[in-house]
Amino acid sequence: MENMIKKKILKRLNIIKGQIEGLKKMIESDKYCIDILVQSMAIKNALSGIEDLVLENHLKTHVKDQFRNKKEQKAVGELIKIFKLAKRK
Repeated sequence: MENMIKKKILKRLNIIKGQIEGLKKMIESDKYCIDILVQSMAIKNALSGIEDLVLENHLKTHVKDQFRNKKEQKAVGELIKIFKLAKRK
């Protein structure tokens, strides 16, 4: 994994960790439902951002190498798998 992308992901994961702890406390203290939903959606968006970074890394490294090494079918198959999973959201 590219070092810059890895650093961004780890930073975001630490932020998400704090958001999840905050969400847990909100639920434990019976906070307003809309506030809980807003926090939950922020966490989902942050995770989506991580997915974007991992995909970016995969395209820049693994897919590029797969095409260079004549493994186009594997690269295309992996991308179709991810595309189908993303459509289910």
